[in-house]
Amino acid sequence: MTRIKAQDVGKLVASIALCQLAGVIGSIFTVPAIRTWYVTLKKPFFTPPNWVFSPVWITLYCLMGISLFLVWRKGVRTPGVKEALLIFAIQLILNALWSIAFFGFKSPLAGLVVIIILWVTILFTIISFAKVSRAAGLILIPYIVWVTIASALNASIFFLNM
Repeated sequence: MTRIKAQDVGKLVASIALCQLAGVIGSIFTVPAIRTWYVTLKKPFFTPPNWVFSPVWITLYCLMGISLFLVWRKGVRTPGVKEALLIFAIQLILNALWSIAFFGFKSPLAGLVVIIILWVTILFTIISFAKVSRAAGLILIPYIVWVTIASALNASIFFLNM
C-alpha cells in the first residue's frame, strides 16, 4: 500500500474541499425548497426522511474527494489520469446542476434528465478511475448506489406529480 507523502496532504485536502463545495452549491438551491416546494410534492413510499440526505451527501462528497485524490496523486502525465479527471469534473458539475434543476427550477423533469446523465457520467468516472487506481474506482461505488436510489426517487416524484 502506498503511503501518503507530506506534499500529498494539500492535494487530499483540496480534493475533499472541491467535492464538498459542489455540495454547498447544491444546498444553496436545495435548503430553501425543502420546507416550501418539496413538502408539497407527492413522494413514493421509499422516500428517506429529510434528515438522512445531509449526512449521506457529506459522506459521499468526502469519498469522492478521496477518490479524486488517489487519481490526482498519480500525476497528470500518467496515462489515463487527465481523461479521468475531466470525466470526474463533468460529473461533479452535473451533481451540482441536479440540485439547481430539481430544487432551484422546481422541476422534477429537469432533475430527471440531469440525474440520468449524471448516473452515466458517474459510471464512466468509476471505470476511468479504476484504470488508474482500483481503490479510487471502488470508493465511488456507494456514490453510484445512492444516485441510483435518488434517480428512482426523482423519477417517482416526477410521475406522481404529473
